[in-house]
Amino acid sequence: MKDFTRHPCFNKASSGSCGRVHLPVAPKCNIQCNYCNRKYDCVNESRPGVSSGVLSPLQAQEYMGKVLEKEPRITVAGIAGPGDPFANADETLETIRLLNTSHPELLYCLSSNGLNVPDHVDELADLGVRHMTITINAVNPAIGEFVYSWVRDKNVIYRGRDAAEILMERQLESVRRLKEKGVTVKVNTIILPGINDFHIPEIAEKISGLGADIMNLIPILPTAGTPFADLDEPARERVRELRAIAGKSVAQMTHCRRCRADAVGLLCHDRSNELGPVLQACSRIEPPKSDVGPRVAVVSREDMLINQHLGEAREFSIWTKDAHG
Repeated sequence: MKDFTRHPCFNKASSGSCGRVHLPVAPKCNIQCNYCNRKYDCVNESRPGVSSGVLSPLQAQEYMGKVLEKEPRITVAGIAGPGDPFANADETLETIRLLNTSHPELLYCLSSNGLNVPDHVDELADLGVRHMTITINAVNPAIGEFVYSWVRDKNVIYRGRDAAEILMERQLESVRRLKEKGVTVKVNTIILPGINDFHIPEIAEKISGLGADIMNLIPILPTAGTPFADLDEPARERVRELRAIAGKSVAQMTHCRRCRADAVGLLCHDRSNELGPVLQACSRIEPPKSDVGPRVAVVSREDMLINQHLGEAREFSIWTKDAHG
């Protein structure tokens, strides 16, 4: 039986003995936050959205095996980007399926903005995902509209108040439905001075009412090339003050490391730089070649000749050439 206390982010007591690996299988994102600048190959930055490479599900499975050989204290396989796991739902879910076959002892943890999570809650529960993080920076659209540049929902891009309303609704629904499935939920909130810091007690109260287990208040790390690049990082005293206030509604995480999308190792001893070459090597692994040769689709009136116009076809015949001719 899996020991769910061995998640170092959700249980501070295990953070010095249990590690995590973030598998960067999700490069696309469906929203644009005004504090986020995603970079895939930036070894000198330690922040969310940064990764030294992107893996396919099969490559991630191979990488997971190599990581466990070098760091057997890893207990959690997480997916946190470098985009959003559910803007890349097929890759995310396939990665978990593969790990379930090769490393069933692992805990799974996904970190998302929540926009597309409701569509996948049932399958996540079936796959054994028991830890989720949803980033919620506002529960009032009048504030949220200043946090996000745009939100893309089913190929439609929304901006301003409309974007904030759609995102907020999905985020709150994600927390509620995940809790109904017995998932442990952490809510991340980025502290944005002058934008949402005064609003944090309201966020804490709202997520507490939905059953969230823990809240992680993360000071903004101003990033070049973003609208919030000139926003000041809040002082430690301000962070402690906000955690004390929000802690009256929901338990607070105090040991976050603002992990990269390819973080690996213990929270207190990250080995991303050391294992970066391993990740990059795995990203170059070629997929298995199929034994099936090129396929050709043809249309025929009597299945003997290619003698029918495409616009008249009611069905196609698929032909291929295999190793035997």
